[in-house]
Amino acid sequence: MSAVAKALLAGGAALALMLGLGLHADAAEQVDVELVLAVDVSLSMSPDELEIQRHGYAAALTHERVLEAIAEGAYGKIAVTYVEWAGSTSQIVVVPWTVIANRADADRVVRQLSAKPPNSARRTSISSALEFGTDLFAESAFRGLKRVIDISGDGPNNQGPPVDLIRDAAVAQGITINGLPLMTNGGFGNAYDVEDLDRYYADCVIGGPGAFMIPVNEWSQFPEAIRRKLVMELAGPASRQWAAEEAAHPPIVLAQAQPKYDCLIGEKLWRDRSWLWDSR
Repeated sequence: MSAVAKALLAGGAALALMLGLGLHADAAEQVDVELVLAVDVSLSMSPDELEIQRHGYAAALTHERVLEAIAEGAYGKIAVTYVEWAGSTSQIVVVPWTVIANRADADRVVRQLSAKPPNSARRTSISSALEFGTDLFAESAFRGLKRVIDISGDGPNNQGPPVDLIRDAAVAQGITINGLPLMTNGGFGNAYDVEDLDRYYADCVIGGPGAFMIPVNEWSQFPEAIRRKLVMELAGPASRQWAAEEAAHPPIVLAQAQPKYDCLIGEKLWRDRSWLWDSR
């Protein structure tokens, strides 16, 4: 084969590859939101609290207002994945990427969510959970108008990279991070808690366009907080649902422009109290 023929053949193969990649990208299913539900299962959470979390998410995903928020989107459907996380090497996908367009879809997700008991593991690495969540978007077969990581947790980051740096890297990729700080002080390892976890989440964890958080002060508030949070992040700040939720149940804390909280407080607490049992 001549050099010219080889060059033409190579060029044709490259063009075919590029076209194939383009077709693959175009084949991604369009949705309104790609949503990563990242849920803390560190040992600071008691078995009862882990069950409350699972039941809270299950109830929220099938709630009429959440289904209405989904239906009113441009495409009328979202893609969701549910991840349980703890330390820097502990992230488990409980529900892989799944589309929700109606109650039957939501019920299917709930069945997957309820199939096995909650996981539990040591330490708290919000930063690794955010990294893991960011990577999940690359594996998604969907293309959302917006990408959101919805992260809940009951303590500050104490393992893995600094959380604010990972947050900023995710936001730079166009990802919004919303938070659900659990100010409930249950389970083991409370020496690593901070009293104003809501401020920590506002300054160090949430970020991106329209980012917000809803603090949970006691477990009885959890199911309603999850429902509200899903409605607001699926509907968006300009929607009537957002305005109604914000008016009915303040406070909703938006991301701060200038961080003021010590974003390494969790790491410092861990270092200073490392003689305690390795729970968080």
